[in-house]
Amino acid sequence: MRKTRVSNVVQQFQMKILSGGDGLGREITVTDLSRPGLQLAGYYSHYPAERIQLFGLTEMGFLRTLSREERLERMRFLMDEQTPCFCVTRNQEAVPEMLEISNERNVPVLQSPLATTSLVSKLTNFLENRLAPTTTLHGVLTDIYGVGVLIVGASGIGKSETALELVKRGHRLVADDAVEIRQTQEGQLIGSAPELIQHLLEIRGVGIINVMTMFGAGAVRNFKNIAMVVKLELWDQHKQYERLGLDEEKMKIIDTELPVLTIPVRPGRNLAVIIEVAAMNYRLKRMGYNAAVHFSKRLTDTIEDSEPDL
Repeated sequence: MRKTRVSNVVQQFQMKILSGGDGLGREITVTDLSRPGLQLAGYYSHYPAERIQLFGLTEMGFLRTLSREERLERMRFLMDEQTPCFCVTRNQEAVPEMLEISNERNVPVLQSPLATTSLVSKLTNFLENRLAPTTTLHGVLTDIYGVGVLIVGASGIGKSETALELVKRGHRLVADDAVEIRQTQEGQLIGSAPELIQHLLEIRGVGIINVMTMFGAGAVRNFKNIAMVVKLELWDQHKQYERLGLDEEKMKIIDTELPVLTIPVRPGRNLAVIIEVAAMNYRLKRMGYNAAVHFSKRLTDTIEDSEPDL
């Protein structure tokens, strides 16, 4: 389970720390947020203590209608040992009881100038990125006609050289050698390069080249949704490779399955052109046209038409 800390939220959104500064190391483990209106009204049967607690105009306005004893009671209940922090929106002043229990229990109270709805949106996106499941794969990620293509295969088979040819043909490099992949809540896989090797490409015999410096800013991307995987392997004359494209292999990355094309490598094959065509064919399939299925249907119709009537 991935985690982030309250200090990261403070730094990202430039929030003001009103109290409880000793608790900035508290961990955030979920992307959901909570606006504890019912709990402030005294309903204690269900309380998602593990979420960031947001206090907008409504929550703060209701708090001010309570007596000091009631506010202390509500704050003692809400500031659980699991609670990461309180966020007060629109630069509102926190009630004294909130600051008092915050310092007592080391639960940070943060202040943001943003409106509650805006903060909810931005904070949710930030947490989804920070807490998304991640993995790192050896390969090359490219953007070909808007399709994120992950090229994998044994070391030295020609992945980087193929990527270089694709860049020369007008496509874009995302990552070479190591591809960091995170999975969104919708199941999409987003790939990027580690910061250390961003925009760099290693070509054996030449060395490290900077694609952005050499080919321009239009030749690179910082991240891209991965739509398909191309697996390069040395040609095996005893292996049956797909000829029609009716059968589709799958590869599971984290919890998401992606279509896989296995392309045999041998002298004389232009891998860049083949992968480029594979990306275009993928787009056609997503638009509703599958050449292999269309051909199979035509073949079946031709065979049926040629059979004599009994």
